[in-house]
Amino acid sequence: MEYPEAFELVFQASAVADDVVVVRRTAAAGAGGYPVYEDETGIVRAEISDRGEVRMLASGGHQETGVPLLVRPLKPS
Repeated sequence: MEYPEAFELVFQASAVADDVVVVRRTAAAGAGGYPVYEDETGIVRAEISDRGEVRMLASGGHQETGVPLLVRPLKPS
């Protein structure tokens, strides 16, 4: 199965605008067998299924992961 190279994860922020994080596919797979995506810092990590279901993954101890409001695949540029 072919998976998108990148997604936008949209989180509700306390500020006026929502927080949008771009994550890119890594070589890793999550517990569900789907690709793991991460942002450029490696802090925001998520397993994203072929149906757009998201499982946020902790990248460090004591991290509380939020659930995105929206997940959008990015088209290659």
